Amino acid sequence: MTTSPGLMSTEQTDETANPAGTPVWNLPQPEDEATPSATLGGEQRRSVEQITLLAFIVIPFLALVAAVPLAWGWGVSWLDLSLMVAFYFIGCHGITVGFHRLFTHGSFKANRPLKIALAIAGSLAVEGPLVRWVADHRKHHKHSDAEGDPHSPWRYGETVPALIKGLWWAHMGWMFDREQTPQQKYAPDLVKDKDIRAISRQFVLWTVVSLALPGVIGGLATWSWQGALSAFFWGSLVRVALLHHVTWSINSICHAVGKRPFKSRDRSGNVWWLAVLSCGESWHNLHHADPTCARHGVDRGQIDSSARLIRWFEQAGWAHDVRWPKQSRIDAKRVPHEARRTSKRNAEESVTADTA
Repeated sequence: MTTSPGLMSTEQTDETANPAGTPVWNLPQPEDEATPSATLGGEQRRSVEQITLLAFIVIPFLALVAAVPLAWGWGVSWLDLSLMVAFYFIGCHGITVGFHRLFTHGSFKANRPLKIALAIAGSLAVEGPLVRWVADHRKHHKHSDAEGDPHSPWRYGETVPALIKGLWWAHMGWMFDREQTPQQKYAPDLVKDKDIRAISRQFVLWTVVSLALPGVIGGLATWSWQGALSAFFWGSLVRVALLHHVTWSINSICHAVGKRPFKSRDRSGNVWWLAVLSCGESWHNLHHADPTCARHGVDRGQIDSSARLIRWFEQAGWAHDVRWPKQSRIDAKRVPHEARRTSKRNAEESVTADTA
């Protein structure tokens, strides 16, 4: 096997989506004739898919660029802003809590209504069919920043020109690759789930709903076509573009820069300024050090709204078997100098609390 410059050749493994600790792609696979038919999006991306993907990247991005002078010159209404924020965080948490922590890594178990709701919410983010998304991400964890990783920024090497090219690839270039991750190999559990398979196949439907609903709400609220168009611009186009680029930044920025207080076999880092917009996903170093952990921001002051939602779901009885971080496990994964620094800070805080 040939190795691209800057990439390690060793495979990465984790406990993804299987309580026994064996990654699903290493489990025995069902025979082809007994396996349910593929979900939407096979293992080869057709030209029409690539053209559609380009449109869904370019058009919302142009809206995002245009949003700055429009907001400066004419402002943005509270209705448009509310729709943009509401749909942004519904889709974002659908991705982070649903697609990522539940379906990809099995960080918790959900009852059927919550499972379906999270699958639909994640589909509203317009980031591709659920099963394909999960298969790509599981493959990323198996080969993180190594040969076989679908979107490592270190793909072309470590020089500045190579890294610039790699950042482009990790951010969005990899999505135009015709080769797709085998869904039967990396997500057989989801392919066999009738609910998940159906929602993944209905990706086009959920995309239409996601893009149309803000405009419909805006039109009904203002009873005008102008209100509908304005709500569509902010609540659909700008919202989708912002969410896409924040999500893609986890693949690119969080694997190129950021602090690395935990031991991982890749270059994942914590990027604090993306924490709120990414719903806690940018505490990426801990996630790659402990992929099945339900909380990514484990240190003091690290905002992780996805973990908070999972806690609420657990308290409501909708989620169970949540893999919350254990202090002993977290401490064992810290790099030595960070462990000493954290221990010293905790001791100082304890003394301060005692003398207060």
